[in-house]
Amino acid sequence: MPYANVNGQTIFFEDTGGSAPAVIFSHGFLLDHEMFAAQVEALGSQFRCVAFDQRGFGRTMANGAPFTYWDSAQDLLGLMRHLEIERATLVGLSQGGFLSMRAALMAPGHVNGLVLISTRAGLDTEEQNNNFRLLDKEWSQNGSANAQQMLSKLLIADDRYAPAWVDKWRSMGKDRLTLPINALISRDDLTPRLGEISVPTLVIHGTDDIAIDVSHGRQLAAGIANAELVEIQGAGHAPPMTHAAESNHALLRFLRGLANAA
Repeated sequence: MPYANVNGQTIFFEDTGGSAPAVIFSHGFLLDHEMFAAQVEALGSQFRCVAFDQRGFGRTMANGAPFTYWDSAQDLLGLMRHLEIERATLVGLSQGGFLSMRAALMAPGHVNGLVLISTRAGLDTEEQNNNFRLLDKEWSQNGSANAQQMLSKLLIADDRYAPAWVDKWRSMGKDRLTLPINALISRDDLTPRLGEISVPTLVIHGTDDIAIDVSHGRQLAAGIANAELVEIQGAGHAPPMTHAAESNHALLRFLRGLANAA
């Protein structure tokens, strides 16, 4: 199986390979690389697609030490070095967007463009953070059993796709969420640094996202100088899965524009 030992982690990834322009996909909280299956299928003949599992999710286990999204951004950059990818377009959903923005701030010379989906630069409210703490406590005691209905509504919002993820959550250990939740609630506010992001950026956000309201996507697009916003009507938090055709259309148009400008 494809694993990379980078930044003190053993990272699971899938790579379509080849010499085409690289696109690296970073998934959202409680998801994994498989959430981008429709994008890899649509783009794989034209782009080198890399999708990986972040610390604590999918087949990547956290190494037991606390981490931040800056550390996760280093994981992504380390994976690029491991795969000998000099430059890539970074596609991140939710927490995948958190780390993709940080990677772009840390290593702008290695980033061709950003696609930020269902994400934000700012922080959650204290009430939201307390809800994450309660989720951590509940999960550590009972696993996903009492939380999966709420989580599927919040993160997936589509009964066609939710059962597969509920099955994944059932198989996760009771100790798997503490470190990722700590990273989530302790992250720093990137809003003051959005002006430092100069690469072309596409912001995709569903109008019915109840996890991260579409207003945050609008703020991202307004704060990044070279950004455009695509709102997907009726989509919740995971449009690459639930609204794959609309997401792929916007993504392909953006990526082809980057390739033509190179």
